[in-house]
Order: sequence, then structure tokens, then C-alpha cells
Amino acid sequence: MKLTAITTTIISFLFICCFASETLAENKTYTSKKEKISYIIGTNMAKSLLQIKEEIEINALVNGLNDQFGGKPTAITEEEATEIMREFSAKMNELQKEKKKELSEKAIKEGKKFLEENKKKKDVVTTKSGLQYIVEKKGDGKIPSTKDKVKVHYRGTTLDGNEFDSSFKRGAPATFPVTGVIKGWTEALQLMKVGSKYKLFIPSDLAYGDRGAGPRIGPNQVLIFDIELIGIEK
Repeated sequence: MKLTAITTTIISFLFICCFASETLAENKTYTSKKEKISYIIGTNMAKSLLQIKEEIEINALVNGLNDQFGGKPTAITEEEATEIMREFSAKMNELQKEKKKELSEKAIKEGKKFLEENKKKKDVVTTKSGLQYIVEKKGDGKIPSTKDKVKVHYRGTTLDGNEFDSSFKRGAPATFPVTGVIKGWTEALQLMKVGSKYKLFIPSDLAYGDRGAGPRIGPNQVLIFDIELIGIEK
């Protein structure tokens, strides 16, 4: 049976999660390390499947698990299973696209409103590109160029305050080329003197645009950064 890697992973997760729920439901106290590890893996897998739980019929899933583990003939042929799962994968892809579109439209609306109101605030500077920033501390060092590497401490959040990255939490500053980051950062760094602290409000087109970045930064999101320029490395 030729299934996509995603589909195969989903099926495996479902089998394991269902097996765990049927066999361990009666015992909520886990004493052995094996039981605890199994329970933790089960809960982690279940979290990853919450978005498709409405597509699952538990009893049929249990029967499929039992047949497979018991070496019994499956109730659905491989050919039919391949076609059904191909349709299922296509459906999930469409739902994902629709969800991304909804999130994107919401982010565009909220981002535009935020930036329009934010630029009216005292001390907020807006550049021609649309980048907004506040100078929280003026440094007295050099200003980096596009040929430099910089050492910075930073913290990044979305408009709702969710933190997606922080060098402060890691306990060590980050070093990278001025041109090796998002456009909003590249522009801002060339305005800052070493020792400066800026708060940046970066429009989505100067950040990650409609592609977003991982699970924490959705499409077309405005990002907020606190940046401290510590030094320049040629």
C-alpha cells in the first residue's frame, strides 16, 4: 500500500493513541517507567491529532488496530484503502489551506489596524518602508553596515503577546550577518548605534509575509521585537 509519509504517520498515531485509550483507560495510576513513558508518548501524539478528531470513528479504529495486531485479514482491501486515504489527504490539505487563508486575512486586518494606531503614538518613528520603532536607549558606538555581523540580545512576540523567540531566555546573545535576517531587522540594525535598545514593530511584508514561520508565527503577522545591539563583528 503506497501512502504519503503524512498519511502513514497519521494512521500510526491514531492506532497507537486508540490502543492506549482502550488498554490503559481503566488504570489511571502509572508506576513503572515503561507505563509513564508510554502515557507521555500517548498524550503527545493525541495533541497532534486534535485538529482531525472529528474525522475519526473510534470503534472502527479499534477494530483496525486489533485486526492488524492479531494478524487477521483486513476488512478493507489495500487498493480501496489507498484510494480512501488519498482522498482523505486531499481533504485535509484543502482544510489546511482554508484555515491558513482565514488566519492570513485576520492577521492582515489586525496588523493594519495596529500599525495605523501605533504610528500616532508619541516616540514612534515610521520609516518609508513602513517599519516602526521606538528608541528606548541611544548608544554611542558605531552603526553596522550590510557587510557586518552583529551581536544582539532580542525578544520577539506577536501582537497578542505570545513570545516566539528570546535570546534573553537562552542566556546568550545571538550573532548573525546584518543581511541574514528579515528585512525589518536589516533596516533597523543600520539605524542603531552599538549600545542602543530599540523596540521594533515590523509589518508582515518586512517579516515573514504570507508564508509565516513555523507554528508560532502565522501568515501575514506583524511582529514586535525588543533589540539590544551589543557589538559589531566584521
